[in-house]
Amino acid sequence: MSAYIKPLEIRWSDLDPNFHVRHSVYYDFGAFIRIAFLNEHGLTPAFMLKHQFGPIIFREECVFKREIRMGEQLTIDVQLFKSRPDHSRWTIQHRIMKNGNEVAAIITVDGAWMDVVQRKLTVPPDTVKHVFEKMPKAEQFVWD
Repeated sequence: MSAYIKPLEIRWSDLDPNFHVRHSVYYDFGAFIRIAFLNEHGLTPAFMLKHQFGPIIFREECVFKREIRMGEQLTIDVQLFKSRPDHSRWTIQHRIMKNGNEVAAIITVDGAWMDVVQRKLTVPPDTVKHVFEKMPKAEQFVWD
């Protein structure tokens, strides 16, 4: 897959007192597209519940490049930035673009999979490998 991009819509509740998008909303946008990608490729909450595993986040960072205001046209993408070959640990990156070509923010998330019964990190089922193989890779992608 060459790209996975979704439009974003700014709600009144997303704004701070200066009428810019609140910093925490950027992280919500990142979670939205990650979960959308996983769901659309069969890695649904029901599948994870059945197989007793789920994603966990170690680090989430947003680099703010340009302010975002209500009414601007936004998109967000998802790219695999780094991964172990078994996809047990990974880094995903998102770019929030405004008005078509201007980078407003870059979100980077380091995560892994947890066995929700044993409460320990785990190697996920093969389905995860197939889903992550479909995720677009960043130009700087590296195997970890």
